[in-house]
Amino acid sequence: MLSLTTWTSSIACVVASTAQDLVESVPLAGSVLPERSTCTVDDASSTTTPFSTFQDFHLESARTRTIPLEGVRCCTEYSPAVRVGFTTPTGVEYPAPMELDDLQDHLLTTFDGASGMLHGLKTPGVINLSCSYPDTKNLSMLNLISLILFPFAATVSAAIGPTANLYIINSDVAPDGFNRSAVLASGTGTDARFPGALITAKKGDRMSINVVNALSDTTMLTSTSIHWHGFFQRKSAWADGPVGVTQCPILAGNSFLYEFDVGDQAGTFWYHSHLSTQYCDGLRGPIVIYDPFDPFRLLYDVDDESTVITLADWYHTPAPSAGLVPTPDATLINGLGRTSGGDATPLAVINVIRRKRYRFRLVAISCDANFIFSIDGHTMTIIEVDGVNHRPLMVDSIQIFAGQRYSVIVRADKPISNYWIRAQPNVGDVGFDGGLNSAILRYHGAAIEEPTTSSNLSNPLVETNLHPLNRPGAPGGNRTADVSYVLDIQFGSDRKFTVNGATFTTPTAPVLLQIMSGAQSATDLLPSGSVYVLPPNKVIELIIPGGAVGSPHPFHLHGHTFDVIRSAGSSVYNYANPVRRDVVSVGQAGDNVTIRFKTDNPGPWFLHCHIDWHLEIGLAIVFAEDIPTIAKSSPPPAWNDLCPLYNNAMGSNN
Repeated sequence: MLSLTTWTSSIACVVASTAQDLVESVPLAGSVLPERSTCTVDDASSTTTPFSTFQDFHLESARTRTIPLEGVRCCTEYSPAVRVGFTTPTGVEYPAPMELDDLQDHLLTTFDGASGMLHGLKTPGVINLSCSYPDTKNLSMLNLISLILFPFAATVSAAIGPTANLYIINSDVAPDGFNRSAVLASGTGTDARFPGALITAKKGDRMSINVVNALSDTTMLTSTSIHWHGFFQRKSAWADGPVGVTQCPILAGNSFLYEFDVGDQAGTFWYHSHLSTQYCDGLRGPIVIYDPFDPFRLLYDVDDESTVITLADWYHTPAPSAGLVPTPDATLINGLGRTSGGDATPLAVINVIRRKRYRFRLVAISCDANFIFSIDGHTMTIIEVDGVNHRPLMVDSIQIFAGQRYSVIVRADKPISNYWIRAQPNVGDVGFDGGLNSAILRYHGAAIEEPTTSSNLSNPLVETNLHPLNRPGAPGGNRTADVSYVLDIQFGSDRKFTVNGATFTTPTAPVLLQIMSGAQSATDLLPSGSVYVLPPNKVIELIIPGGAVGSPHPFHLHGHTFDVIRSAGSSVYNYANPVRRDVVSVGQAGDNVTIRFKTDNPGPWFLHCHIDWHLEIGLAIVFAEDIPTIAKSSPPPAWNDLCPLYNNAMGSNN
């Protein structure tokens, strides 16, 4: 039977009168550990001493060092299992192992978690730290890692995937106390829920999701399609999902199998209908792709179904009859919320255990609203943006736009109690009176009651502070892009949007089918004026001025992530390490958001506002990237059947 071994680095921190009294012992065994980073701390004499931490890789046996106090912070920052022992000069031993917080509570004068500074001890003595790391010789055993190193991947009991049926059904729900029929995604066909079933997979998996359309409520759309938001769909553009771009709708009573490779993508994604405004009626749900080699895996303890947090706006009126741009009736966090003037219906509760570290995956599955997300009394360290790892950034609030995702690490290091989770929307009823726009963070052992905490925010996310962890730098650097477009957005008297003078209207034949049928140029492709032909392997730059009616508009590009070289609220151009994502707010009047990507993924890719009501009235274009390669696409036979089935059904209904 295979086993996962660990090595242990035992550290003794001797409190001395001066830094010079600190002595390093000889390693007991194993090779020298390379430097990972530098931490500093004020020791007992207020002398700051640097110390280089240890790299987490395999050793045959333990090594021991006597080091300054900053080893406490360095050890805890990179180790998933830290235990502390303490011995006084007279030989009195505190029971070991102790948690670091116990050390703080009983022995340390102060411990500043934000800076990692330890300021002396109440009692002189020796602190012994034991930090356990995985044996990377066994990291290639993915199944073993999933069960042992990453137990969260095995505990997502209600999740489906990577191979599954996804049933699209009508059912009555009342997430805010108001009962209505909705369009829902279910893993079994009977467990109707909002949001839809969580889909999970591992990096490198092949997704095989059979969408079964069982819709029947004609007050809403009964055909459907599914877009897998954030996935590149390399060599599988036919599976991307937007009606009129890559496919025709799936008729009620039919099914369609979406198959695509996850490839090297990992992180937080989501799925939703991409037919008209159908997802506003409920067809939306989260996707998590776990990475057994996640570079941040040692910084959190819990990452499972319970740490996925969806933020949604909710409407009482079915989308087809809701009006041009309706106002949301409620904010839902993990599918629960309250309506202004309504009953005190149940709120979502996220349970935590004190001293554990949680990777919360925020997913904005809204049709319109953006939210300012925060947790009273807690900071958040951002490590992922739209499926892309970024350098850790600590904030206390995040403005998150429709379609965007963030992974944040939250330490449950506050007194046992209940704390408000807040998602302040930019539209609809604002504020938090009576539990509006709220959920509850509940520590284990806290009373079952609503919080009484208050919000005190001072460190909001600034998008320009986000920098990719790997391969930073915009395509082409600071040289002129190969192809550049300015996208002029206007709202006309006909109550429709235009981009460079053209309103996107869904064509009868999807753009992919048009290209496969021989269309080669923008003038041949429909809708007229909304399709831009892009050459392969070129740097593309898009300049999208802000301030159009309905701002701020969050724009999503299918098939790619992009580098935001100029963000909303900033006039600075960053080519060296700009944020990399797939949805960006283009801001307000005076903003000139600029993005870059490389045409290395052939396909017809939608660029559109992710306020679904705006997309419905034309705020979109299509990039036909590398037409000769697209023309050679080979979708499965079932894809070829979608348009004839749909067109015949629509013809018989007219």
